[in-house]
Amino acid sequence: MGATNRLACYSDPADHYSHRVRLVLAEKGISVQVIDVDPGRLPPKLAEVNPYGSVPTLVDRDLALYESTVVMEYLEERYPHPPLMPVYPVARGNSRLLMHRIQRDWCALADTVLDSRSSEAARTEARKALRESLTGVSPLFGEFACFMSEEQSLVDCCLLPILWRLPVLGIELPRQAKPLLDYMERQFAREPFQASLSSVEREMRKL
Repeated sequence: MGATNRLACYSDPADHYSHRVRLVLAEKGISVQVIDVDPGRLPPKLAEVNPYGSVPTLVDRDLALYESTVVMEYLEERYPHPPLMPVYPVARGNSRLLMHRIQRDWCALADTVLDSRSSEAARTEARKALRESLTGVSPLFGEFACFMSEEQSLVDCCLLPILWRLPVLGIELPRQAKPLLDYMERQFAREPFQASLSSVEREMRKL
């Protein structure tokens, strides 16, 4: 399989959208060439295959895909084992809705905090909202092994890169968020998660 697998993933080693794709690749044990991209200096090949020059970008022979959710769902269909989406349409629909809500409710707030162009007031407000929202849903993490599921899924792959960045975001969860903190500890210790981390991301937890 290694000889015929010519996958390349253009990835920003600090970006949580790139991280979620690397996590899917690691969960599925897919052989891939990860090409680190400095946002200020795009490789000519990336500009050639992706008109937006954005990361993550996945190149599979003659196919180039960008936008992290599109890439994740492609990997799920192209490499179905182990599955990261439920079999049944209703459950798949619920998973997609959870991914949308993570994007809209949490990723958007994280993006505001991480964006140097955001005003200090906007960043403070987003940081507060994200901390309160995560604390509020924490009890849900005590009900299942994974987020809203007994099985690892694309939903976890969307969420975990944000949770890993909480120190960088300036967020410390309170003690009452113990179910969420336990989930984080379990998930971060897993081999695929550790394999997904760039050297830049490893440094984030040392802050």
